[in-house]
Amino acid sequence: MDNRSGSGAYPAALSLQDVNADMVAVVGGKAANLGEMILAGLPVPKGFAVTTDAYREVTAAAGMGGLVDSLEALRDDDGGVPDASRGGLPDGGLPDDGLPDDGGGFAGVDGDGGFAAGRGTGDAASQTEPAALAAFAARARQLILAAPVPAHLADALRSAYAELGNDVPVAVRSSATAEDLDFASFAGQQDTYLNVVGTDAVLDAVRRCWASLWTERALLYRAANRVDQATVALAVVVQEMVDVSVAGVMFTANPITGNRTETVIDASPGLGEAVVSGAVNPDHFVVRTGSGEIVEQRLGSKAVLIRARPGGGTERLERPNADAPCLDAGQIRALRDLGQRAERHFGAPQDTEWAIDATGSLWLTQSRPITTLYPVPVRSTPAPNPRAYLCFSLAQGLTRPLTPMGLAGIRLFASSVALNAGFHVPDPLAGPPPYTEAGQRIFIDFTAAVRSAVGRAIVPRVFDVMEARTAVLMRQLFDHPGFSVVTTSVLPLLVRVGGIVLRARVPGLVLEALLRPTAALGRTDRLAGHLEAFIAVPADISAAQRLDHVERILLRTFPLLPAVVPAALAGFALLGLAHKLLAGMDQPGELQTVLRGLPHNVTTTMDLDLWQLSLRLRADEASATAFATEPVGALAQAFAAGILPLQAQHGVRDFLARYGHRAVAEIDLGMPRWSDDPAHILGMLANYLRLSDSGQAPDAQFARGAEQAEAMVADLAARAGRRGRLRGRLVGLSLHRARLLMGLRELPKNLLVLVLAAVRRQLGLIGEELAAGGTIETDADIFFLDLAEARRALGGEDQTAVVLRRRQAYELELRRRHIPRMLLSDGTEPEAVAANRPEHAPGVLLGSPASAGTITGKVRVILDPVGARLEPGEILVAPSTDPGWTPLFLTAGGLVMEMGGANSHGAVVAREYGIPAVVGVPEATVLLRTGAVVTLDGAAGTVRPEAKA
Repeated sequence: MDNRSGSGAYPAALSLQDVNADMVAVVGGKAANLGEMILAGLPVPKGFAVTTDAYREVTAAAGMGGLVDSLEALRDDDGGVPDASRGGLPDGGLPDDGLPDDGGGFAGVDGDGGFAAGRGTGDAASQTEPAALAAFAARARQLILAAPVPAHLADALRSAYAELGNDVPVAVRSSATAEDLDFASFAGQQDTYLNVVGTDAVLDAVRRCWASLWTERALLYRAANRVDQATVALAVVVQEMVDVSVAGVMFTANPITGNRTETVIDASPGLGEAVVSGAVNPDHFVVRTGSGEIVEQRLGSKAVLIRARPGGGTERLERPNADAPCLDAGQIRALRDLGQRAERHFGAPQDTEWAIDATGSLWLTQSRPITTLYPVPVRSTPAPNPRAYLCFSLAQGLTRPLTPMGLAGIRLFASSVALNAGFHVPDPLAGPPPYTEAGQRIFIDFTAAVRSAVGRAIVPRVFDVMEARTAVLMRQLFDHPGFSVVTTSVLPLLVRVGGIVLRARVPGLVLEALLRPTAALGRTDRLAGHLEAFIAVPADISAAQRLDHVERILLRTFPLLPAVVPAALAGFALLGLAHKLLAGMDQPGELQTVLRGLPHNVTTTMDLDLWQLSLRLRADEASATAFATEPVGALAQAFAAGILPLQAQHGVRDFLARYGHRAVAEIDLGMPRWSDDPAHILGMLANYLRLSDSGQAPDAQFARGAEQAEAMVADLAARAGRRGRLRGRLVGLSLHRARLLMGLRELPKNLLVLVLAAVRRQLGLIGEELAAGGTIETDADIFFLDLAEARRALGGEDQTAVVLRRRQAYELELRRRHIPRMLLSDGTEPEAVAANRPEHAPGVLLGSPASAGTITGKVRVILDPVGARLEPGEILVAPSTDPGWTPLFLTAGGLVMEMGGANSHGAVVAREYGIPAVVGVPEATVLLRTGAVVTLDGAAGTVRPEAKA
């Protein structure tokens, strides 16, 4: 096969034997994988690939280039909703219809065929009105199907087909350049034609495959995965059909639970299309990959058979239910072995399609990565027994990956914590032994706690408050045979914890907070001053010395922070004491009311200061006009140039002077602080200026919350007083002091972020020197190195290739949507195998009560707060939150989070603002759609969908 396409760059048709993984741009992902399988000696039917050059030649002649360019016209220039009455396809173009960029999110198709907000992609197709997108897709396919295939291309395909034999039945399958990739399978996005017989039929099927690149579903899927629509191209695979007896799919790891030690096989008689398309209920087998033991066998009805028709095409036959498996034990194990060969060759768990022919021979017809598996945490020394890992990133309200420097900073800080707890840390830059990472997120090995009687008693109770769903999963591990108790003594824990407590003078500080809360508050204020002095770095030092200071600060900050924790602990203890003294006299949600409008919370103070700034801007005509008419990007540029209206320029500058160290995902050193990029804050101010109902003003709501809390304290004290005057006085005193102290829970995080912002500034200066020296390209590249690599770069070692590789990996991880709360060392996600959710009404989502109250309103799903818009009264649905999210709370009518517990950050702030909240709702951002109307009950922990408004 050496017939060339019109461009002459590649043959129009390549034998699969001549294809490998480096040729994705030429033959697409599917064909490249098939070629690799042949190179590995795996049984693959013969065939050839029609190259992307052939596709490009035909589509260029059809005028597809100009049509694809017109995708940008689907977006309105100002991001608003254009007049939908402008329809039609004038001059072969598109109507200028579009949807706004909703909260920085792309639009994905929802269950009603509409659009739902999601993560931003910057792709026009993801922002497009459904009718306009359908018109574009239809026009694109029409152009391709009508385009003539040049004679030299047709001759090349005829020749390649003839080499397979005389009128050989073949499968004609799409193979896009964006397909079967490591981060997205693109399964089923383009078309496949089975049992195609004859040259003319093959040519027609190839053309239809080309056209299927431009279906609506393919456009949206590429947009969701940030694939540039203008660069994607399609090759086509033509393969001999197998005389199939049984076929199906096989995963070399369990795609549901993540278990890497299991192979999962679905099988049905006839062509595998019945299984792949979901047309049949197949037999289901789960096999222990190592031993070959079949641990699960579930027979399907197999009531549909898809088979090849003589002369071409397929037919679908209804058949009686079969009560016998379509595979025997030997075939199952043979498939397991074949899957392992594919996994070893590709170096990752594989999603395969297979067939067994009439002679009993096994064939692989496809193999691609299982893109949904979450990476397993890697230990420096593999452990023989199973390990359990907790996602610390999620516990911190962080779903996005951390930059390499962000992870390096956390590793060093974690080493500081471990060293101060008396643990041995061989290499502080590598982190303490329980610390590990997976998917560029932080995980903690908590196996020792699960295997300890004391850990089982204490740790889940802590998570009952912090993140209730995680506590449930922890307790389920108690019955796992690999996590039996091996430590029963409490003495080692007492010695270690006792040492920490005594060194930090916790008992005395707690007592001071209980007896003299004002003195405790003064102590926390003074600590902030000490910390600022500690993190100061001389100006006239070398970059290497700056890096020394960075490591010093990260390694020695932790001992300063525990001094502020005891006061907050005292507040929690007093709240618990009041609950005990009330002995059932309080109703569910009433103690949550006590926690509304808490003083001394640095996060709520910050949010209210931002609100007060918005009031000053509203009163200033020039500022109000600017924020009402200018996009956030223009406002940010004007602020950087110092040309915002005077009131706005000075107000934002003063706000950033106090709070500019904060950020979204602020525990990551690689994330810009608000002082680096104030666009988020400017966007929040623009949101606040749209709030017209003075009754919804956040400061008024906060004040009402404080009044309700004080009234509730008086009421609860009076109830307790009926059982004794002393009891009533103790309840009142405990609750008053709890309110005084519990707001301090946010202070340690704020101080840590202050430290991280100072470290980030030093790293930025080091980055400038490295960029000037040429070891990295830009100063921001330093955040894609770790501390050791930065030191090597200071020594002259070129790190540009490392940075490029890290940036690419980071971009891929940004696309990951599902982050597990917990992982086992074999890849199993305990939450995926848990089936113990309480019974509840159909459609009602359950979580943990976090802030009492009930609201019915529209949902706004937001995955990233930067640039997000939340209309007053809307119910915010988020994966989790950190302080960077809380300005949105001021206009929210309610809050739903996938993560968190009753005392997680989002829950605390929601209570203080008096907005109903439910947290720990699994898959909330998937199950709820922007614009849907729900009733949120913060006391019951339920989210109930309502009929459409």
